[in-house]
Amino acid sequence: MFFKGVGTAAPPQRYEQRDCWAALQSSRRFASLTPRSRALLKKVLTGANGIETRRLALDDLQDAFDLTPDALHARFEANAPVLAAAAAERALADAQESPARIDALLISTCTGYLCPGLTSYVAQRLGLRPDVLSLDLVGQGCVAALPNLRAAHALLSGGACRRVLSVCVEVCSAAFFLDDDPGVLISACLFGDGAGAAVLGPSPSPKYRMEWKSSGSLLKPGERELLRFVQKDGMLRNLLAPRVPALAAEYAATVADEVLERAGLRRSQVAGWVLHPGGRDVLRALRERLGLGDGALRWSEAVLREFGNVSSASLYFVLEAALHDSPPNGHWWMASFGAGFSCQGALLEVEL
Repeated sequence: MFFKGVGTAAPPQRYEQRDCWAALQSSRRFASLTPRSRALLKKVLTGANGIETRRLALDDLQDAFDLTPDALHARFEANAPVLAAAAAERALADAQESPARIDALLISTCTGYLCPGLTSYVAQRLGLRPDVLSLDLVGQGCVAALPNLRAAHALLSGGACRRVLSVCVEVCSAAFFLDDDPGVLISACLFGDGAGAAVLGPSPSPKYRMEWKSSGSLLKPGERELLRFVQKDGMLRNLLAPRVPALAAEYAATVADEVLERAGLRRSQVAGWVLHPGGRDVLRALRERLGLGDGALRWSEAVLREFGNVSSASLYFVLEAALHDSPPNGHWWMASFGAGFSCQGALLEVEL
């Protein structure tokens, strides 16, 4: 399987973290929080946490505090199809492919629910063929890009398809929640909205050669409560435990070492690292656990700084950043991790 094109999309509304802090202070929700919670929010939103701006599908930041199930669902329904289709259009343009040539559409999300799923809306917007295979993948959280890509690999390897369109879209502002739990508060400060897409096929792009070589995964259901969504008052509420950065780094190293060993490679032979930017502490833990030098995570850091954590779509943003950075040829390692607790990785061979 080869990556033939990559594209991303985000809302035009760009907010600095200090803008979010100012809006939060003036909201009625802020007064309901404890002094400790307010101090935590101030520390995260005004401190050096690796995020400078986020893209949010909000015309006014005060809209973020309209926390009703109907308002949140309407935000997802209005924005998820638009963002997913925009990212897909850019991936198709990058691949120099026509929508009519797409055989399968795979879309992952965890921040909202539609029936029929997002594939119905996106296929219509793109003008895909009526016989396109459509698969809606839900509930995998930040890790979802790699399960999505592995499903595409299976379809291409089995000969069922010649061209697959892989999309991840998250409207994290449609899963906003506020209470005095520290994990909930930190989540509100980390996540942004966006979509990423890739066109995949059995032959390389006319612009670059990026081949999927191997992959691996690690699932720890016993640690599910450390990172997942729960339902409260009809809304999604994110659980985020302090142990998550260390676990993400530990499991990412385990999966990487297993796949690299099968390929006869060492970590030192990886030329490029395309890692999910879950947050500043996650990237720090990854750098230390994987023994990476300065600059190895610059693509992930740049995405986190500009967009925040865009959940499952983040990996496409990092991949796009890498392609625009005169990156090195050779083997690249791609990894994502999230709810479950789940970690997945893939080995790529790149020639630009």
